[in-house]
Amino acid sequence: MVQERSLPSLSIPQTTITREQGLMLYEDMVLGRTFEDKCAEMYYRGRMFGFVHLYNGQEAVSTGVIKAMRPDDYVCSTYRDHVHALSAGVPAREVMAELFGKATGCSKGRGGSMHLFSAKHNFLGGFAFVAEGIPVATGAAFQTMYRRQVMGDAKADQVTACFFGDGASNNGQFFECLNMAALWKLPILFVVENNKWAIGMAHERASSDTEIYKKAKVFGMVGEEVDGMDVLAVRTVAEAAIARARAGEGPTLIEALTYRFRGHSLADPDELRSREEKEFWLKRDPIKKLGAYLVEQELATAEDLRAIEQKVQAIVEDAVEFAEASPEPRPEELYDYVFADE
Repeated sequence: MVQERSLPSLSIPQTTITREQGLMLYEDMVLGRTFEDKCAEMYYRGRMFGFVHLYNGQEAVSTGVIKAMRPDDYVCSTYRDHVHALSAGVPAREVMAELFGKATGCSKGRGGSMHLFSAKHNFLGGFAFVAEGIPVATGAAFQTMYRRQVMGDAKADQVTACFFGDGASNNGQFFECLNMAALWKLPILFVVENNKWAIGMAHERASSDTEIYKKAKVFGMVGEEVDGMDVLAVRTVAEAAIARARAGEGPTLIEALTYRFRGHSLADPDELRSREEKEFWLKRDPIKKLGAYLVEQELATAEDLRAIEQKVQAIVEDAVEFAEASPEPRPEELYDYVFADE
């Protein structure tokens, strides 16, 4: 087991969130976890096919960032995209139907697990290739800046959140897009979900400087390190970065130290990571951490949390029923949606 980085501490005032906000954050994380567990069940029962990469353990990053944004802001994901889509408001029914390859899916059954997309929710997509979404997100942020500064649209103050893993931070797109975003002061958050492993490559073996957030300094932008297992810490850092971006102060590079509780994909036997390492991070489960905080601060009771878990379970079961009952895409529609409608 490689020596663990010390998780950054961030003092969160007890009045940071209201009861309503706390329960909203808890429900969103529980939805992500429950949805992914159901995906694993469906996959291993032979009712879901293809490549499926689950997000278990990283929920505090998605919830902490996306739930601090506005509905008209933009979110760009990776191939581990189910939970980002859910946090962005894409209905569980549409995400599950897409995973089943059905016509009612958010990508009409054409994308599957790694290519979720929803124009209605400003969810710019999941992307199969590592770092592929970074230029797309940078482009989204550019069009916001262009509409505001060049076209005079005062309402163009949307912020883009771009999620990617530690492995992507060694790709050329990462450096090129950070450079452009800094030059043009684009309203974008580059969110590195550092879960320590790029498929089977340990981060310590792949990067000359393992503290990714420090790379922001080269481009003259703000770099933040945050405990990615603490949703309130992530939310606090994200809110500050979003405010800077919306005010025209440019991009932020956020490195969230997190961990995936499952293997790289559902086809991964997960034999490379040590038991000691897994146990170290399992003790830091972000959902349990938030639940304990809400009860401790008297923002919720154990009964409140159980009620949310039961509600979410019903939502996910309904999503599966909807997906299974939905029609397959029709063969004659194979060439539809290849080009933009005239």
